[in-house]
Amino acid sequence: MVKKLTKTPGSALRLRVHLDAEAFLGPGKADLLEGIAATGSIAAGGRRLGMSYKRAWLLVETLNGYFAEPLVTAATGGKAGGGAQLTRLGQEVLARYRAMLAASEAACAKDIAALRKLRAKKTR
Repeated sequence: MVKKLTKTPGSALRLRVHLDAEAFLGPGKADLLEGIAATGSIAAGGRRLGMSYKRAWLLVETLNGYFAEPLVTAATGGKAGGGAQLTRLGQEVLARYRAMLAASEAACAKDIAALRKLRAKKTR
């Protein structure tokens, strides 16, 4: 059974990188890339996030359109079975996104901890 992800695991920040006015990479797209890499399937990668097959495919097409080369390649089903995988560029884009997120979290860790201490406790 594949673990269902609902957000970037363990992250206190949500990083959204604007590549230009119409292209951006955020936690959902990064998590989908990671799911595809882990499962070898666009559908299964999307299911990990509670995403429909159609939505996952649309996001992959969007991601592939952002770059000069595709991030994900897919083979149709049939006797060979089909499947999907990240290209080298897809692996690099995912690794760079995760590195930026980790650096952002490290840079903000003290301030996040301070904000959490300042947060008012709610009573019911």
